[in-house]
Amino acid sequence: MKRSMRAALVALLFACGEGSRAHDVEPGSLDLREIAPGTYQVQWREPRHGDQLLHLEPVFPQSCSFRPGRRPEETSGERDGILTCPGGLENTTFRVSGLEAPAAVVRITVHGADGRVETHRLDPGSPSATFGEAPGKAEVLRTGVEVIPFRVDHLLFVLGLLLIARDRWMLLKTIASFTLAHSLTLAVATLANVRAPVQPLDAAIALSILFLGPEAVRVFRGETSFTIRHPWIVAFTFGLPHGLGFARPLTAMGLPKAEIPLALVFFNVGVEIGLLLFVLLVLAMAWSFRLLQIRWARWAEALPGYAVGTLGAFWTIQRTAVLLGLVR
Repeated sequence: MKRSMRAALVALLFACGEGSRAHDVEPGSLDLREIAPGTYQVQWREPRHGDQLLHLEPVFPQSCSFRPGRRPEETSGERDGILTCPGGLENTTFRVSGLEAPAAVVRITVHGADGRVETHRLDPGSPSATFGEAPGKAEVLRTGVEVIPFRVDHLLFVLGLLLIARDRWMLLKTIASFTLAHSLTLAVATLANVRAPVQPLDAAIALSILFLGPEAVRVFRGETSFTIRHPWIVAFTFGLPHGLGFARPLTAMGLPKAEIPLALVFFNVGVEIGLLLFVLLVLAMAWSFRLLQIRWARWAEALPGYAVGTLGAFWTIQRTAVLLGLVR
C-alpha cells in the first residue's frame, strides 16, 4: 500500500479514537414483552454519553397505565414495571421526553406473545413511534447506512482490508468480494429467516479482525502471503459472517413478510452507502496527504496494522470468554 494511504489510515485511526471518546453515545432502550393479553413487562434503560446518563423519560400512550416496579440505583439508569393497555399496542404512539438532547437515540422493541417483534428507533428527528406501522423506506435505508460507521468491529474489518490491498484494482476486487459475500448472507438471513447465535457470531467477527492484523504488518514489512496476494478471497470468506451481523438491525424491525423483500433492497443499499463512504473517506485523505506531501514517522505508519490486530485479539478473547460462560 502506498505511503499516503497508510498515512491516511494512521490519521483516521487517531480520529476514530478521539471521536469515540468525545462522542461515545450508548443508545437507550425501552423493551416491552407481552406476558398476558394487553399486559407488558417493561425494561427501560437510559442512554449514556460516555459515563454520563442522559436523563430521558418514556411517555406511554394515554390509553395505557404504567405501574413502576422496584427502582434500582439512580446511577444505573435502569428501571422496570408493568404496562397495561386494554386494547393492545396496535396504533398507539410512544414518545421519549428530552429526546432533543444531541445524539440521543432510543430503541423501542415490543415482543408479542405470538413471537412477533417490532422495533422502532427514536432520535431528535423522529421523537415518536406508532406501533403497527411498518418502518418507512427512509428509516430502513438509514438503518442500513448506520451499520458500518456505528459498528466499530465492522469498521475495523474494512480498515484491515484497506491495509492489505496493494493497489486500486485489488482494492476494487476486495471490496466487491466483501459486498457480494455479506449481501448473500444478509439475504439468506432475512428472506429465509436464518438466525445465527449472537455470541458465536460476534466471536467469529472478532476473529476476522484478528486475522487481518498480522497480514497488515506483513504488508508494512514488505513481506507477502496468500492473503496479501489474494485479499479478495479473505474478504469473501469473512464477509459471510459479517453479513449475518448486518442482518440483525433489519430482522429486529419485525417487518411484515410482504414488506421484507423491498426492505432488504433498501437496507442493503444503505449498508453499501456506509461502506463506500468510509472507503472514499480514506481515499480522499490519502489523496490530500499526497498533495500536501505530509510524511509520517515509520513507527506511526506501522500503527494501523498493530492496532487492528490488538483490538481483534482483545475482542476475540473477550467474546470467546463470554461464549464459554467465563465472564458475563
